[in-house]
Amino acid sequence: MASTIPDPHPRAHDASQAPPPSDSAGRIEVHGIDPIPDGERHGRPRDLFSVWAAANVNYLSLVVGGALILMGLTLWQALAVIVVGNLFWVTTGLLATSGPAAGAPSEVITRALYGVVGNRVNNAIGGWLVSVCYFALNLAAAAAAAFALVEKAGITADTGVKVAVVVAVAALTLAISVYGHAMIMKLYLPITLTLAAAFAVVALAVAAEADFAYRPAEPLTGGDLWAVLLAGTTMIAAGPLSYTTSADFSRYLPRTTSAKAVLGWTALGGFLPSVVVCSLGAFAATAVDMTDPQTGLEKLLPGWFYPVFLLALVLGTISINALTAYSAGLALQAVGVRVRRSVSVVLDGAVAVTLTLYGLLASGFLDTVSKALQLTVVLIGPLMAVYATDIVLRRCRYDGPALSDESPRSPFWYTGGVNLSGAVALLAGVAAAALCVGTLYTGPVASALGGLDLSLPVGILVAASLYAVLSRGSRSVRAARAAV
Repeated sequence: MASTIPDPHPRAHDASQAPPPSDSAGRIEVHGIDPIPDGERHGRPRDLFSVWAAANVNYLSLVVGGALILMGLTLWQALAVIVVGNLFWVTTGLLATSGPAAGAPSEVITRALYGVVGNRVNNAIGGWLVSVCYFALNLAAAAAAAFALVEKAGITADTGVKVAVVVAVAALTLAISVYGHAMIMKLYLPITLTLAAAFAVVALAVAAEADFAYRPAEPLTGGDLWAVLLAGTTMIAAGPLSYTTSADFSRYLPRTTSAKAVLGWTALGGFLPSVVVCSLGAFAATAVDMTDPQTGLEKLLPGWFYPVFLLALVLGTISINALTAYSAGLALQAVGVRVRRSVSVVLDGAVAVTLTLYGLLASGFLDTVSKALQLTVVLIGPLMAVYATDIVLRRCRYDGPALSDESPRSPFWYTGGVNLSGAVALLAGVAAAALCVGTLYTGPVASALGGLDLSLPVGILVAASLYAVLSRGSRSVRAARAAV
C-alpha cells in the first residue's frame, strides 16, 4: 500500500517541472531504444502540441493542398477532403499513448506486435525505409525553397550550388536530431510561433485573391469524382499515417500521464496546422497556377515578404525532417545496427541526401511527391492499423523492460521470434490494399470498380480486423489486459 505521509517537498519530485540532466537541450541525448527510467521521466502532454504543429507548417502541405484543385475538385470539395484526410491524426495520437506506458519508442513497442525478430523486418521497411524516403522528399521541398532564396540573392542555383544548399539544410536538420529529444522540445514552441506568424501573412495575401466559389470549367461527376475524392483523401492521409513513430516523442512523459491528454495534444498539434496549410494551398490554386507553387505564390505575396516566406518554408521543413531523422535513427538501432543513436541519425541523413539529390536533379518534384504519398499508404495504412488495434487490445499496457529483452526468453519472442498474428495481419492488409490501388497502377479491385482506389480503407480494415481476431487468445495480450 502506498504511504499516506505527505511529501514535505512536493515540487522536488514533480517530474513535470524540469528535465533531469540526462535529457537537457544543451547535450546530446544519451538514450536510444532503451527504456526511459521512471526517475528520468518529465514533461507535460501539452508540450506535444508544438512538436507536431511546427512539423506540419510546411511546403509539402501547400503543394498537396494545391494539387487537389489541379486534380479537378471544386474548392469546397478540396476542403472537405483536407479535413477528412487529416482526421487520421487521431490515430497518430492514439499511437503516442503507448510511449508513456512503456517508456520506450515505437520501434521497440512494436515487438509486441511482430515479435523480436519479425519487428526487425518491420523496422527495416516500415520504419527506416519509409522514414528515410520521407526525409528525402521533405528535404527536396526545403531545398526548392532555398534555391529560390539563393536566386533572390543574385546567385545562380547551378548544380554545385544546389548540392551545397541540400547539404547545408540537411546539416541543420541533423543537428537537431542528433541532440535529440530535449532539443526538439525546447526549439519547437518558438518555431511554431514563428511559423504561425509567417503563415498568417500568407493567409491574408491568399484570402485577398482567392476565388471562394471556384469550380473547374468541367466539374467532375459520378465515378470520376469519387475516384479523385478517394485519391485526394489518400494523399492527405499519408501525412498522419506516416507517423507510426509518435511514441518516440512522448516516451519521456511520466508513466501516470493521462492517455487522453497525450492523444488529444498530439492529434490537435498535427490536425490544425495541416488543415490550415493544406487549405491555403487549395485557396491559392483558385487564383494562380500551382503546378509551380513557388512561382504561383510569389504572385500573391508582397515583394518584401517573399524571402521571409521562403525562409519559413525551409524552417518548417527542417522541423518535420528533424522528427523524421530522429525516428529513422531509432529504427536503425531497432533493426540491430549496434551504433549510438547520434551516429545512426547521421547515417540516415547521408542516405536521404543522396536520394534527395537524385530526386531534384534527375526527376520531377511534383511527380515524385504524388507517387511517394500514394504508394506508401499501401504499407503504412496497415502498419498504423495493427499498431492501433494492439493498443486497444492491451488497454495501452506495455512492459518497457520486457520489450527490451531480445533473447529467446523474452515474452515477445513468440514463435521463432515472430508473432504470426501481427505478421499475417500486416501482410494481408498490404496485399488487400495493393489489389485496390487505382492511381499508380490499376489493381483488379479498382479495375472492377471503374478505377476507384479503395486501398486506404481496405488495407486498414483488413489489417485491423484480422489482427483483432488472431490476437484474441494471445497470452501476451491477456496478460496485459489483466495487469493492474
